[in-house]
Amino acid sequence: MNAKVYSINSGKEVKTIDLDDSVFGIPFNEDLVWYAINNELANKRQGNACTKGRAEIHGSNARPFRQKGTGRARQGDKKSPILVGGGTIFGPKPRDFSYSMPKKAKRQAMKSILSLKVQSEVLKIVEDFSIESGKTQDLAKLLENFEYGLRTVIILKDDDPMIKRAGANIPWLSFLSFNRLRAHDLFYGRQVIMLESAAKNLAEFYKGDK
Repeated sequence: MNAKVYSINSGKEVKTIDLDDSVFGIPFNEDLVWYAINNELANKRQGNACTKGRAEIHGSNARPFRQKGTGRARQGDKKSPILVGGGTIFGPKPRDFSYSMPKKAKRQAMKSILSLKVQSEVLKIVEDFSIESGKTQDLAKLLENFEYGLRTVIILKDDDPMIKRAGANIPWLSFLSFNRLRAHDLFYGRQVIMLESAAKNLAEFYKGDK
């Protein structure tokens, strides 16, 4: 398939390139994308919540009052879950929420999202650029040539520290490398800007997948 390439300086079309249909032209698989996004969110969870059961509460094991003759319900000790300051019943404990996802399924989910962005005309390919100064104002000036202020994802050809430094202070902007895509960021990005070299590298990176 043919795709337009835009100038980062003017935002106007300068040429067209050929995109690999096996990466940018496959049908959207909603179930697989849902699975990939939830896998990423689960792997991010810290699972640090912790409560104390009645056996872990510091306190006396003696009864708070005698069992018979008071007219009240009997109580075993002050650490009972039904008393203020007592233990918690079935409370959360530290746990690991992460799980692995099949590699082929994850790669297929990424290609499905990329294809969706192309079909919905959300993905724009731009000529390679860099921010030598690393200043936010220089990057912001270039982004004004596109839909400024939308939740934007920039897909880089490599781990460019100067571009990332320039965009660190822009809250609606995030960066992804072509070989380390994140399904959540990519799917919910309302505008995806991809460097021309990254588009070519993606086709090579996913080469051979079925």
